[in-house]
Amino acid sequence: MSLPVPEIWRYAFLFCREATVRAVGLLRTARPPLPRLLSGRRATRLLVAPTDLRIADPLEGEDLLEGRFTLAGDVLETGGRPPFSFDMPSLAFEQELAGFSWLRHLRTRRGEDANIFARAAVLSYMRRHRTARGPSWQTEIAVRRLNAWLCHSTVILKGADAAFYRRFIDQIARHERILRRRYAGLPRDAVRLQAAIALAMTAISLDLSDHRKREAARRLDDELEKQILPDGGHISRSPDALVILLLRLLPLRQTYINLDQTLPKRLVASIDRAYAALNFFRHRDGDLALFNGTGLVPGTALSALLRYDETGGAVFRALPHSGFDRLQAGRTTLIADTGRPLSVHLSKTAHAGALAFEMSAGQNRFIVNAGVPLAADERTIRMARITAAHSAVSVDDHSAMRFSRSDFLGPVAFGGIRRVTHERDTDENGHDRLTMRHDGYLARYGLMLERRLALSPDGTEITGIDGFRGKNGAMPAEGDKTVAIARFHLHPAIWTMQEDDDTIFMTAPDNESWLFSAPGCAPVLEDGVFFAASAGKTASRQIVIAWTIGDRPDIRWRLNRLS
Repeated sequence: MSLPVPEIWRYAFLFCREATVRAVGLLRTARPPLPRLLSGRRATRLLVAPTDLRIADPLEGEDLLEGRFTLAGDVLETGGRPPFSFDMPSLAFEQELAGFSWLRHLRTRRGEDANIFARAAVLSYMRRHRTARGPSWQTEIAVRRLNAWLCHSTVILKGADAAFYRRFIDQIARHERILRRRYAGLPRDAVRLQAAIALAMTAISLDLSDHRKREAARRLDDELEKQILPDGGHISRSPDALVILLLRLLPLRQTYINLDQTLPKRLVASIDRAYAALNFFRHRDGDLALFNGTGLVPGTALSALLRYDETGGAVFRALPHSGFDRLQAGRTTLIADTGRPLSVHLSKTAHAGALAFEMSAGQNRFIVNAGVPLAADERTIRMARITAAHSAVSVDDHSAMRFSRSDFLGPVAFGGIRRVTHERDTDENGHDRLTMRHDGYLARYGLMLERRLALSPDGTEITGIDGFRGKNGAMPAEGDKTVAIARFHLHPAIWTMQEDDDTIFMTAPDNESWLFSAPGCAPVLEDGVFFAASAGKTASRQIVIAWTIGDRPDIRWRLNRLS
């Protein structure tokens, strides 16, 4: 692997930093736990079962009662035996099973069979996982399980005897103690915020002391302040993260209200800001833009959330703290990535999609990013993160960000984009213009990438310019044989046809049609892949323009709506 010298130094720095972070984390969590008698009043009862906003599927519930678990792309037939007594089909399956989110489907079943089944599954888990180690005790999975057990405690406990009730409450309290102990050592990301939410929910759902309730509220307030940005985006810069967090925050708010408890100070304001950011990322068809790890978000989840939106559906022109811009006119919407990862740790889940954009018209998405599949292996996730999987420009097929494959570092970004800038204005004809630049190819090629987008006032025309300049704005050297490739990934529902050497026709199922043209640039149609389909990885098409930077520093392209 050939790297520029600055990136070699950065790679070494990241190794030192990771070692330091892990050492500090171990010190924070190495304290021996307090004896239970000294760690606070022991919980004796469950006061409330919070609401799970996700839709329950009666067919899924029927499959479960028949002993068929379909999770993470695998199927396990139990034949009536407890699910955790089997060898797991895959690691992803084991984690989904241990997260117990599937319990919600049992809400749709009448009769005591569902209650007995739920209790048998919980007992099966307790027997197999007596120690807090292994994949099922990863913090994210433990948080999911705690949330699921609280929300679906009525299904689990209905008809239970006193011995099971006591044992179940002890398990809830045990999860709370373990997560509280781990919390200080968690990196600042979505999992840490989810842990803070779960701890706050547990503190008010169990009859814990007032001190523990105040402590949980302060912990949540602190995390909301640091993770929900002023524009409402999450620090991961992922639209999908907003969905997951709102599905947890809304039931928490309602539980505080139902129990007449004082709400954490930042809870309501954070929810309102997150809703505003979520609306920013929605296309007109209701689906979310596919940036930074967002894949298929079930329409039922979005519908459940939108029922509680008290912001009036207002949509911002930009999320300046998150690093995104939205151009909208007539029936046309463009959403562009104008930012970069907000920390080294957060770059482990970031995508190399700076300057990429998505475009929708009417109820149809035309230009998209590839997104991520619901269940994916590491190789597929790496593929989905590179620049080529986005509607963006790459150089010599190198990604604008390079990601480590070190088991020690994890998939952290160690090279490429360090700085992204953008400006927004309106020209004399009323076109909304966005100019974006990044330095992802500066260290390797000495080139800055610039993309300019303009949307007409009536939304029927989009113009774009993609080009390169030197660090100080100089033109690329003549004779430079470096090849740039602009990709425009098309949604699988879009039908395409190459009309001539410069023009490509695109039409949606409802006959919404557009022409893509790039005079003299020879745009071509190539096979692509769309990861965010309901059926998983799906074949799609992409418009590709390749050019030699020394011969042509800029290319110009246009999208026109056909009346």
